Amino acid sequence: MYSFDFGTSNTVVARWNRALGEAETLAVRALSQLEAPYLIPSLLYVEDAARGQVLVGQEVLARGLDNPADPRFFSNFKRGIGSTVQGFMPEIDGVALGFEKVGLWFLQRVIKALSEQDAPVEDVVFTVPVNSFEVYRQWLLESSSDLAAARIQLIDESTAAALGYGLEQGETVLVIDFGGGTLDLSLVQPAAIEEAADGFLIKWGRKIFSGKEKARTPTARVLAKVGRNLGGMDIDTWLADSLARQQKLPSGALLQRVAERLKIRLSSAETATEVYFDEDSLRTARITLDREQLEALLTARGFFGQLDESLDQLLQQARRRDLDIANIDAAILVGGSCRIPAVQQWAIRQLGAERVRSERVFEAVAHGALRVGRGLQVEDFLYHGYGVRYWDHRRSRHGWHPLFKAGQAYPTGNPLELVLGASVSNQPNIELVIGELGDGSDSAEVFFENGRLTLRASTAEQAVRPLNDSDEGRVIAQLEPPGFPGRDRVKVQLRIDAQRQLRITVEDLETRRTLMSDQPVIELR
Repeated sequence: MYSFDFGTSNTVVARWNRALGEAETLAVRALSQLEAPYLIPSLLYVEDAARGQVLVGQEVLARGLDNPADPRFFSNFKRGIGSTVQGFMPEIDGVALGFEKVGLWFLQRVIKALSEQDAPVEDVVFTVPVNSFEVYRQWLLESSSDLAAARIQLIDESTAAALGYGLEQGETVLVIDFGGGTLDLSLVQPAAIEEAADGFLIKWGRKIFSGKEKARTPTARVLAKVGRNLGGMDIDTWLADSLARQQKLPSGALLQRVAERLKIRLSSAETATEVYFDEDSLRTARITLDREQLEALLTARGFFGQLDESLDQLLQQARRRDLDIANIDAAILVGGSCRIPAVQQWAIRQLGAERVRSERVFEAVAHGALRVGRGLQVEDFLYHGYGVRYWDHRRSRHGWHPLFKAGQAYPTGNPLELVLGASVSNQPNIELVIGELGDGSDSAEVFFENGRLTLRASTAEQAVRPLNDSDEGRVIAQLEPPGFPGRDRVKVQLRIDAQRQLRITVEDLETRRTLMSDQPVIELR
């Protein structure tokens, strides 16, 4: 059993060590960083796109191929997976590339290296950001055949982090997961001790009080969660744009790399200096930055206000369960961006130094995910809702009617049923467009420009990701014989499974034929 914390900047792989009875982080030969062997840089270089030959992680750095101006080099590609990317995407060796392809190549290379040095990778648990849409989750699940994995499971990154810190059962834990691409806040109870039907207790699978040999599965409860498209790469972009103005340098991927190095060095030093060198123009600049300047930039960009707003949204959810900030037993910091001193100080101001822990920022997520792979159950709820598209005559545009609302627990019980009929005579089919609904509070569009990924606030009132809006995908029933108005023709059943996939079953009421049977909606594309 392996777990992958596939990150925007770095990736961590862990496995369960049966001999020791605990999780261990794996250093993958040739791919892991030399100075930090528990981290695989999430970098990829395309050697031959037609043959799928790529270099990843430390292989790219060791050969000096991490040149932002080279179209064969990719970084921060996780953020583009599942998004409608605006802007130019390269074609290499006659192959049109997308971030899904790049991400798949990256995971395939890591798994191949793991299999060669350790054992075949069959069961995998992937962690995903709290605010990820189903497109991204489905991409991971569909990758199982390409990754030669027999089974893939998913868990939210921040929930896994709470489990990975090994805190006491029943404690209420605030997880602040701030990585390269996302900021996720969650309130989790890592594994409350459950009383079995016949009166015995278990603790991580170990008996505490023996009764009959029957017990409930230990369960971790997700109490509240908030996700935001805000990560370390956004700070890099802000810093690069600021340096471009101050130093009169061209803004782009090269300067952003310099900004990233400055930010990282300021996590352990009060002042940092880096040299900017452009091989094409031969332009050179010596850039110095201190922590005070970085914090001033973060303040000017509204960064701390976004942290405050995220925490407020989380506590609003918590109050529905009669919890407040005083009920939080511990706060854990996860993700490389949590090493920024200003972020740590913000957490201490909110909760006090005695409740804040930050000793496992990189490994906690991957370690906690293994708990799920070993049978721990997670009680979770929908961060995004699901709805069907309809025509709003008053506004003369499409709207979305919710079916499953955000906050609803999953997997769902009895399926939700819809009965649909034909609207015209001799209607050959019935269409239905189903979408995943965000609240619009943090909607963003991904742009690929000047060799780097950037986010821009979306102008949409509601962030909606249609799951089947294509000519073929939106047809859920071919009617034979054709349909006529005035009668019910198909019954649609919808449910959400344990992997948070929306599934559809369609029955033709006239012919009594089942046209679809528990099929993931996203596969209708």
